[in-house]
Amino acid sequence: EGEAISWHIAEELKRRRVLKDVKIQRVVFNEITKKAVQAAFENPRDLDHHLVDAYLARRALDYLVGFTLSPVLWRKLPGSRSAGRVQSVALRLISEREAEIEVFRAQEYWSLAASLKSAEGETFKARLTHLDGKKLDRLDIANKVAADAALAVLRAAPTVEVTTLEQKQVRRHPQPPFTTSTLQQEASRKLGLSASNTMRIAQKLYEGITLDGETVGLITYMRTDGVQLSGDAIAAARSVVAADFGDAYLPSSPRVYKTKAKNAQEAHEAIRPTDLRRNSKFLSRYLDRDELRLYDLIWKRTLASQMESARLNQTAVDLAVPGGRALLRANGTVVQFDGFLKLYEEGRDDAQDDEGSARLPALAQGETCQLVEAEAEQHFTQPPPRYSEASLIKKLEELGIGRPSTYTSILQVLQDRNYVRLEKRRFL
Repeated sequence: EGEAISWHIAEELKRRRVLKDVKIQRVVFNEITKKAVQAAFENPRDLDHHLVDAYLARRALDYLVGFTLSPVLWRKLPGSRSAGRVQSVALRLISEREAEIEVFRAQEYWSLAASLKSAEGETFKARLTHLDGKKLDRLDIANKVAADAALAVLRAAPTVEVTTLEQKQVRRHPQPPFTTSTLQQEASRKLGLSASNTMRIAQKLYEGITLDGETVGLITYMRTDGVQLSGDAIAAARSVVAADFGDAYLPSSPRVYKTKAKNAQEAHEAIRPTDLRRNSKFLSRYLDRDELRLYDLIWKRTLASQMESARLNQTAVDLAVPGGRALLRANGTVVQFDGFLKLYEEGRDDAQDDEGSARLPALAQGETCQLVEAEAEQHFTQPPPRYSEASLIKKLEELGIGRPSTYTSILQVLQDRNYVRLEKRRFL
């Protein structure tokens, strides 16, 4: 769009013959900082006609398809008001999910777990994974009768023996700094903000505050699909990490991120603070609660993206009952070095099983553990969850649908036209 606007203006100036002898060039900058604007004016370029052609092709599609389809909708489906290029796809995703939920039939299943005591007297939990030589799938124990039979096998065994012990060290790397879609997703998960509220607050942070009589933008442009940071921003982030957390938290070389989305334009860098020395404590006098929370989220994510990876020790233990009729498994994770997790951890859309995050006592192969208690729990399979704003934006981005600037308006139009409604933060 930026290229198209420049082209339109250039064409109009040509038509009016007001700039006959002046060379017209385009100036592009991706952040509202003095340095970036000056650098842009020092390096102007000619208009990129490939980008102008892309804009014209997209406009042609709207004329040919969108403008002709909407009147058909008005005639055939009273109450329908539009068929947007992107909005229609978002509505289809919601509709298909609703259809999946309608045909879903819940299935009963049971899980079995045992409380065990190590030789040192520490208690931990393990779940039943094998019975009578067969590996159990989630739905294999389908009713109370089967659950009671499995429970009897466990309760008949006063002790269990550690048969295998696997330990491995894994590294968890930080997430890249925010794009429009990841900012909207995280603000929804962590701050409970809608996509439109997030963008409204981000716009205010971008426009900035008055400091020492000068208006200062607090964040870079908030409509972007690029995860890259400028060299200055990376250097600033590394110096803040070293100063605030120490050299142990600073990777030996800067982290460079690449966009996974195939159709990303990457016209702007990632969303980041314009000056990383301005933390939320410094800005608390100037911003309201939600502005401060969103700024803090952006600041933490940017800084964490340039921090050292976390190192975790993962342990998996198999324990057999005497006679080998049943096998139990216990998983545990111990954080050896917290790295970027000291500052920031990404949220998740739907609750996932956190069984692997428990801590296990020190166990040895061949060790005998005492069985304290065994219990069975009834469950029912759940239908796929309805889309939240965060998960729908994530899905649209995965499918390469829409641009960073359109996510908020798509979700808003679907609600304004009563195609969907938002209940308990889920689309129906």
